[in-house]
Amino acid sequence: MKTNTILDVFAANVQRYRTEAGLSQEKLAEKAGVHRTYVGMIERSEKNITLLSMEKIAKALNVTIPMLLNN
Repeated sequence: MKTNTILDVFAANVQRYRTEAGLSQEKLAEKAGVHRTYVGMIERSEKNITLLSMEKIAKALNVTIPMLLNN
């Protein structure tokens, strides 16, 4: 059984809020000021995201950081 790490929770929430907002990974990346491949790596739990990048993603999705960390 796989344990959901904080990266997994964050990844799932980013993907969920991005999809609900009708944004592609590329459009989210553009709004957040990050590279589109970075968004993909975040959503696959491949990147240990910095707090500054977390803030950029949250603002681009129009959600709070706690919403992205909520399990």
